[in-house]
Amino acid sequence: MNNIVLDGESLTFEQVLAVAYGKPGEPLVALAENAKANVLKAAAAVDTLLERGEIAYGITTGFGAFKDKIISREEVERLQRNIVLSHAVGVGDAFDIPTTRAIMLIRANTLARGFSGVRLDTLELILECLNRGVHPVIPEKGSLGASGDLAPLAHFACVLIGEGKAEFGGKQMPGGDALSAAGLSPVVLKAKEGLALTNGTTIMTAVGLLETARAGNLANLADISGCLTLEAVNGTPAAFDERIHAVRPHPRQVECAKNLRGILAGSEMTRGFDPVNVQDAYTLRCIPQVHGACRDAVAYAKWLLKIELNSVTDNPLIFVDGEKIEVISGGNFHGEPLALAFDYLAIALSELANISERRIMRLTDEASNSRVLPAFLTEDGGLNSGFMIVQYTAAALCTENKVLAHPASVDTIPSSANVEDHVSMGATAAIKLRSVRRNLETVLALEAFCAAQAVDLRQKRLDSAKKLGVGTEPLYNAIRAKIPFIGVDEYMKDHIDAAVKTAKTYARTGGFRCS
Repeated sequence: MNNIVLDGESLTFEQVLAVAYGKPGEPLVALAENAKANVLKAAAAVDTLLERGEIAYGITTGFGAFKDKIISREEVERLQRNIVLSHAVGVGDAFDIPTTRAIMLIRANTLARGFSGVRLDTLELILECLNRGVHPVIPEKGSLGASGDLAPLAHFACVLIGEGKAEFGGKQMPGGDALSAAGLSPVVLKAKEGLALTNGTTIMTAVGLLETARAGNLANLADISGCLTLEAVNGTPAAFDERIHAVRPHPRQVECAKNLRGILAGSEMTRGFDPVNVQDAYTLRCIPQVHGACRDAVAYAKWLLKIELNSVTDNPLIFVDGEKIEVISGGNFHGEPLALAFDYLAIALSELANISERRIMRLTDEASNSRVLPAFLTEDGGLNSGFMIVQYTAAALCTENKVLAHPASVDTIPSSANVEDHVSMGATAAIKLRSVRRNLETVLALEAFCAAQAVDLRQKRLDSAKKLGVGTEPLYNAIRAKIPFIGVDEYMKDHIDAAVKTAKTYARTGGFRCS
């Protein structure tokens, strides 16, 4: 991807993914000239307010419940340093490097709009850290989702002042050492900067965006694995007929049915009209209705995130109109829109896992597949257990997902002496969405693993090679590139890991890579 120029208004999904998963400096990120001008104007406005001695929240006052505490001009810098240090109370595992890079990029883009009051030097240090690979160590947990993602963003901001911890060159070290190793120097925060760096929805936006991108790819993988299962059990594609979906025209249902028809094009493994077997079970027949509804949740999250990517989410905001300067307190840091979207998406991904697990059951239960396949996908059942326990693992993950699908957004715990009396739990929604997505990834991998075994068994029973669909054959080949047909019981964990790796690659890239 070409170098990325931030102006606060045009950052795209694709650019975030390129920076998150790319190497430092590839692509290179810089500020647009108009963004520089806007940032300079807002920073100058903050200086003017200080010279006038005006009272402005977070600039000459304390924070949260301390909003009525006036801070002298001599203590303004100390105030901004203190908010960063005192708010760095995150716990849990640190975000991985792709998530951290997404956080850094999105935060820089938010500040580039020029309504936050940070100085140009501070913003450019963020970009230098991003381009040179200085990655703050940011704990996953501690955000209530209003006032934004305070605790984790404080860990991000700590590194800019030479505190906290950072990763550089594959090693974790004190933030100041990481800056020095990269040829950079920390900044001394001026008025408003500490608040601007820690206040906003950046953490939940970054996590949610990466998960939404993977969810979109997994929705397509679910279509393909479902079709491979349909071929393995001698199912019919009749239920995907365009006419059926035209009379119930939910867009993603129609889109899914079209995708299924394309995936199965050229297949010789499906059955035509059979007067004694005219329709399949719901897990096969209703794929467009179920998968399509889940795709709606992905589409909604994408729509919302495209807005959030280029939004200003800190507080207060600085508006400059000629000589007139207004500092207005609001609530753009509140993560409710994101929390609801991520909870919705987690529910949808849980459903994709549920229907996939039921298809695994159908593959492994010979009564459910009308004895097209041997029990538990092994030819010498009893002595061999075959794929019996693969379905157990899928069922366990689906049960975990059902717990995780409980919405975080319906919860709120007041904070800051009841000043911040309703919070979104948006970061919690994003983090548990990540857990649901990982479980779905594994369940779909298990289905593909079982379906490939089932296809081989069915081909053997047919005593002739039948062509798979143009969309299912690549998935079958990707599995077989790593996992052989399993004739007798053997150590399964390595095969499971190989299948999951294949699914993870697909979730990242939207295609199959066997390396």
